[in-house]
Amino acid sequence: MSFAPLPASFHAAARDRLRARAEAAGLDGLLLTRAPNIAYASGLFLSANERPMAVWLPVTGEPVLFMPGLERENAEGTGIADLRLYDEFPGDVPPILWMLDEIGPARIGIDALEARLLDAARERTAALDLTDHAMRERAVKRPEELALIREAASFADLFLRRLHAEGADIVRQGGTEQDLMADAMAHARGALLTKHRDAFAGTPLGITASVHSGPRAALPHGAVLPRVPQPGETLIAGIGASLGGYHAESGVTLTLGAASEEQVRIMRAMEACDEAAREALDRRLPCDAVNRAALDALRAAGLGEAIRHRIGHGMGLEGHEAPWLAPGDATPTASGMVFSSEPGVYRPGRDGYRTINTLIATDGATEIPSRFQSDTPIDARVIAI
Repeated sequence: MSFAPLPASFHAAARDRLRARAEAAGLDGLLLTRAPNIAYASGLFLSANERPMAVWLPVTGEPVLFMPGLERENAEGTGIADLRLYDEFPGDVPPILWMLDEIGPARIGIDALEARLLDAARERTAALDLTDHAMRERAVKRPEELALIREAASFADLFLRRLHAEGADIVRQGGTEQDLMADAMAHARGALLTKHRDAFAGTPLGITASVHSGPRAALPHGAVLPRVPQPGETLIAGIGASLGGYHAESGVTLTLGAASEEQVRIMRAMEACDEAAREALDRRLPCDAVNRAALDALRAAGLGEAIRHRIGHGMGLEGHEAPWLAPGDATPTASGMVFSSEPGVYRPGRDGYRTINTLIATDGATEIPSRFQSDTPIDARVIAI
């Protein structure tokens, strides 16, 4: 199967859907300032550092792309003909306020706004809505987006397969967490670039990873150290991959040598937690209820005190994005939403465990494009030093 960045027709259709959302909200249009929202509406992946950019999507009329003048050439290929440029940041008039002046008095939805500009922004608009309507639209992925997410997941898995296959030899030679990560990263990233670099030039693609072991594995975001994993310890690997700007994750806990009864017990509880998340998503429970159902499986195993975080988060144009499988987010789940499922057990000063699956909600059973866990049962998750 061949892959390519999303075409201009995808972004044109996205703009139409966003206009419809603005109209339904009683607005005259949306001003999109967040980088992933700009990418969604235009296909433009560009970091202008501190210089703001935005897409204005009026309910009626043509879209406008606002950019700093030094970036004008990067507007080519967006399908937005009306390009308006400002000189420099911070400017005599802050660029966001300049954009609002260009639009004129209107009922505007803006996805993000500095608090210091709020009063001045209200003075320039007929009404100001600070809801991120674009994020709500982005939450349900289209088939073209899901294809990129599935492919990204395969390269996150490739990192884990390399770590699993070569980890024992590296550790036996005195290799550290950093060495383990460097070897698997070179393998997976090299494969990603070999297959997709030319077709996806100008769009984000890459791999991020963490590998940490022993007592440091009890830190959910533990640093990767020049530390040699020791026999009997757990080793956590969490991998994110992106293709064409779209993200997926895969992760696993391995043991250095055969797992103990206690380690197996915990990993089976985590497997039950992951299954509970999938089953709750199959039932289309709201996001907070998916989180509760999943973590209840860990609590039932007597591991409630070792829970340090929610079960998961949305993924797409951001590695972490709404909606959240977490307390406080009652968003209804829907077919086309993409989430991570991240059972975690953390026992400070002792050990830590985490697995990660990418979940795609479908009209039927939840799809799992990350395959390492399903292909590698618990009793095989061993670095046989």
